[in-house]
Amino acid sequence: MQIEEFLSEDLINLDFNPVNKEDALSKMVQMFKKENKIKSETDFLNKIFKREKEGSTGFGRQIAVPHGKSKTVKELSLAVARVKNGLKYNSLDGQKVKLIFMVADYEGYSPQYLKLVSTLVSLLRDNNFRTKLIEAKNKNEFIDLFRKKGKNK
Repeated sequence: MQIEEFLSEDLINLDFNPVNKEDALSKMVQMFKKENKIKSETDFLNKIFKREKEGSTGFGRQIAVPHGKSKTVKELSLAVARVKNGLKYNSLDGQKVKLIFMVADYEGYSPQYLKLVSTLVSLLRDNNFRTKLIEAKNKNEFIDLFRKKGKNK
């Protein structure tokens, strides 16, 4: 799976500055709504919060991959936010999160959804790649890093 196929400049915020984890999740859901990827902000945000209660999606290594499925989602979508100074997120390793990748999909079985989440987590295990994403100067460079990484797989 090529992650860059799901990356859109309109769904990337490299200067994200949320107050806290809940604010971050809410603002990312708003990004989906603004780009017409979901019908209801409230419904999808409730799904995201419910998933977080089951266990933190802060996987460690300064990344979080909140994800959810809901009938309000129109198509499999990915939103990205970078928090330069980090955000307390209840991560498994206790570190602050600098990269948040939110995945939205419609309800029901979707192999693409599972593949997107697992591919993301797999790629982000690479320390060098993750550092480059955190230091990317703009959205084009950010997307290009995924494009290059996909070709080298």
